[in-house]
Amino acid sequence: MIPPLLHTAHSIGHSMEPEQSFPSYYERSFDMPKGQMTDIGTLRQIVLLSCKSAFLRFTKLASVFLFSGLALNSNALAMPKGTSDAELVEKLKGFKSASITTPGGIRIHYVEGGQGEPLILLPGWPETWWEYHKIMPVLATHFHVIAVDIRGMGGSSKPQGGYDKKTMAKDIYALVSQRGFKKVNIAGHDIGAMVGFAFAANYPDAIQKLALLDAPHPNENTMNRPGLPAVGTFGAKIDEDHPIYPWWFAFHQVKGLPERLLAGRESTYINFLLDYLTKDSTSISEFDRKVYAANYSISSGNAWYQSFPQDVLDLKQYQTVKVPVLGLGSLAYEYLKLTLPPIASNVKVVRIGNSGHFIVEEQPEVTAQHLIEFFGTP
Repeated sequence: MIPPLLHTAHSIGHSMEPEQSFPSYYERSFDMPKGQMTDIGTLRQIVLLSCKSAFLRFTKLASVFLFSGLALNSNALAMPKGTSDAELVEKLKGFKSASITTPGGIRIHYVEGGQGEPLILLPGWPETWWEYHKIMPVLATHFHVIAVDIRGMGGSSKPQGGYDKKTMAKDIYALVSQRGFKKVNIAGHDIGAMVGFAFAANYPDAIQKLALLDAPHPNENTMNRPGLPAVGTFGAKIDEDHPIYPWWFAFHQVKGLPERLLAGRESTYINFLLDYLTKDSTSISEFDRKVYAANYSISSGNAWYQSFPQDVLDLKQYQTVKVPVLGLGSLAYEYLKLTLPPIASNVKVVRIGNSGHFIVEEQPEVTAQHLIEFFGTP
């Protein structure tokens, strides 16, 4: 009869080499002459070593599966307390979280509340629907507010492709259609503004008015940005003497490298750019920054920018947008004045003062008032 420990070791060896006896297997494994494993002390030592080796192989394999799972579900596991959609929605009375699935199988998450005409809010890089949380309650007193996580953001799907703004606008059209809305108003910031314009260009019968917040659709000017800043103009923060230098446009074009550099360091990268692009960095709280970092997808964030060349080509195929368009600009005020009139026939551009790029969070009252006046006027 083989003792339990020896039986376990014998089973391990036997499962690997079913035609060999226990001694002959380990004689071969440890390069020992046949028949030399007769001393019980030596045998016991070999058994313990073999069990230890098997255990180490098992734990190594288990670690591979464990950390693969962590990588696939890092957002869920690393989500700081209070930053999940369910917890965030509880902070906004009268709002609820929901989602639709597009015909292409893309999940689009959104948060809605309020009564009136539907007003869809599209956030930008590197944020989520939570970007609008400061103005959603007041907007909800006038409109049926629907703050959306666009493709690649927050609670929405993060597929490998489909990040050109035309395809992303199709996601929003699926939401509009499935909710039964005939026409909607849309306000978008940054990447969300680009998606909003693509929606107006591709689905003119489904939109009433469009507001673009500090960003136009990608155009030829996007392709001609200088690769290097002028001497003395690039600083740690934008101001009158240090105009915006969007170096990250190029950084995000490099496939694979940002994932290696930023994995586990998302908050460092996001906080740097939030500080750089705001006039008052405290306008985006530490809690809000944790929300954005916890929900950020490096690959999707890259893909939004990697699609810019295709977006420029798509813009050339669009007809002039005829619905009323409001441009609210701070850093992009002059840029909106330059780029909107050639592609939209009914344009008004307003400067948002004392703000950086994130006007919704830096100047929420002023931004909300402009949106209420614009969308609330027939």
